[in-house]
Amino acid sequence: MFKKLVVAGSVSAMLCFGASVQAQTKWDMPTGYPANNFHTENIRQFADDVDKATQGKLKITVHDSGSLFKANEIKRAVQGGQADIGEIIISGFSNEDPMFGVDSIPFLATGYPAAKKLEAAAKAATEARLAKQGLKVLFNVPWPPQGIFSAKPLNSAADLKGAKWRAYNPNTSRIAQLVGAQPVTIQAAELTQALATGAVTTFMTSGATGYDSKVWEQVKYYYEVNAWLPKNLVIVSKKAFDKLDKPTQDAVLKAAAAAEARGWKVSEEKNKWYKEQLIKNGMTVSAGSDQLQSDFKKIGLTIIGDWTTQTGAEGQAIIDAFRK
Repeated sequence: MFKKLVVAGSVSAMLCFGASVQAQTKWDMPTGYPANNFHTENIRQFADDVDKATQGKLKITVHDSGSLFKANEIKRAVQGGQADIGEIIISGFSNEDPMFGVDSIPFLATGYPAAKKLEAAAKAATEARLAKQGLKVLFNVPWPPQGIFSAKPLNSAADLKGAKWRAYNPNTSRIAQLVGAQPVTIQAAELTQALATGAVTTFMTSGATGYDSKVWEQVKYYYEVNAWLPKNLVIVSKKAFDKLDKPTQDAVLKAAAAAEARGWKVSEEKNKWYKEQLIKNGMTVSAGSDQLQSDFKKIGLTIIGDWTTQTGAEGQAIIDAFRK
């Protein structure tokens, strides 16, 4: 009888162990940015929080630096089920739908409070479009304000004529067109090489990307025009999310809310630090001339007009809500 009880207990334990193994879910999460970038660090903390909250029931493996999928391939990978979850810069997909480019309209939202207000105004429209594609937004985190990096000094937008201008979304391509520069599509992970080979000489991005790419090795000027604060979204396949049980879903959403609040805070805190590092490494950092600022504000008005024409009444309603 004792032997039977031991055997039965062992079988029961094995069945429970097998069930726990089967119950564990593993998600691969591609991102396009380096391991030491604040977005990636925040995402790793999110993955750790999910692991702890679910007691290992949901494991998220983060693949940084475009190692699993390049940055511009991640959205399609999540849509197609090749990855369950991923990080994207949403404005990079505004060629699919101009609504995705609202946060990269120049000189509309130029600081963190304004960026948060614009995000709130556009949130429902953006998430509804992604939902139709089978994607759920878990959280968003902005980059620091976008400035202009240049290999030569700039006094006005006219100085950009003919420059090899790095573009990472349709609005940055449109800026190149308006100033007479040559747009070159380059992802963040490829920027260092593009600078080293001379494929790019001028570009608009944040101090964070400038620091990550060690741009001071090739360019010496950074102009704080504070054009916009583009956002990264962490998206998950709705199918994958719906397969989770309710407690696990709740744990993911709680960790996502914490990651969003933390990410916005860290982005703002590190903005000043990134600029200090640029200066420390020999770059000239300034607000730019009045003419340069004026030229780009005019460009911003042109692109706002383009965007509201493309998005119609819905887009105009978002601009109106933001400006209230």
